[in-house]
Amino acid sequence: MNLSRFSGASRGIGLIGGSALLLWSLAAPALAHHPFGMSEGSDLNAWQGLVSGIGHPLLGPDHLLFLLAIGFIGLGRPVAWVLPLLATGLLGAALTQVVPLSADLAPLAEALVSLSLALEGLIALGSLPSALLLPVMGCHGYLLGGMVVGAEATPLFAYFLGLFLGQGALLLAVCLGSRRWIAAIGENGRRLAAGIWIGIGAAFAWTALVA
Repeated sequence: MNLSRFSGASRGIGLIGGSALLLWSLAAPALAHHPFGMSEGSDLNAWQGLVSGIGHPLLGPDHLLFLLAIGFIGLGRPVAWVLPLLATGLLGAALTQVVPLSADLAPLAEALVSLSLALEGLIALGSLPSALLLPVMGCHGYLLGGMVVGAEATPLFAYFLGLFLGQGALLLAVCLGSRRWIAAIGENGRRLAAGIWIGIGAAFAWTALVA
């Protein structure tokens, strides 16, 4: 047995599990809010819109875990997915400005977005096609766009720019390191990570429905 490979896989699995559990513990206060207690909608200024656009998908546990999971799914050309994922996410955020989400449906929407983590686990296990990542990214974008419904043009543009920069940087880093990460944790580690994401997605969805 290659002990260094085993050690690397163990560290990788531990990092995956520890990060997921930490984000799980932070899920309740982080869902559906701007970072740093900022205002929403028409109360945003341009600077707040930019910072919120960068921070919201990175500080929201469900959105962050969704982006991180791209690294262990095992896409054939992971970097080639960055721009299509960003585009569908921004299209979803733009759609919210035209067809805003009803407050009554917000918990259900949060639950569905959380279940996207379980969907990613199933994609990693080969049970679902990778192409589903694109419409699911659009659903994430739709929920993120709800934070700026009613905003004026300048803060709205700044928020979208923030989404592009924040998610783009993380997706690029995750996709560039994808093959190295998969090699480090091995096939068993990848399947374990998929199982963790399925469990965390179900837990997030339950939290969104009962909170």
